[in-house]
Amino acid sequence: MPAAKQNDTVQVHYTGKLDDGTIFDSSRNGDPLQFTLGVGQVIPGFDNAILGMAVGDTKTVHIPVDQAYGEHREDLIMEVTLDQFPAVPEIGQHFELRTQSGQAIPTTVAAVTDSTATLDANHPLAGQPLTFDLELVAIG
Repeated sequence: MPAAKQNDTVQVHYTGKLDDGTIFDSSRNGDPLQFTLGVGQVIPGFDNAILGMAVGDTKTVHIPVDQAYGEHREDLIMEVTLDQFPAVPEIGQHFELRTQSGQAIPTTVAAVTDSTATLDANHPLAGQPLTFDLELVAIG
């Protein structure tokens, strides 16, 4: 049976868990995730875990922070005055900022004071190692 290799389009069922066992995402109640290996569509550790698997193979992999969403970076946290918002934002609310070149930067409101909101542009899973239960469903 052929093994998954770079540039193959694969379909994978997965369940993602944090170190405490909390499930943060799963494809089990829906369609499998489809992506092309080695082109940066998924985190590096997920990509690497699928390489060499054959259709029907299952495995559990632990992905360290540097192969997942990276370290939580303080330089991606910023305070913005409330007059920059159309209404007072709420903790957990999502906003998209734009760089001068037009690149979109998703952020989440982490805190709100009387005059400012703290926005966090880190991925919600940054700084956390992840565990995935994987099943390769299809290649090609």
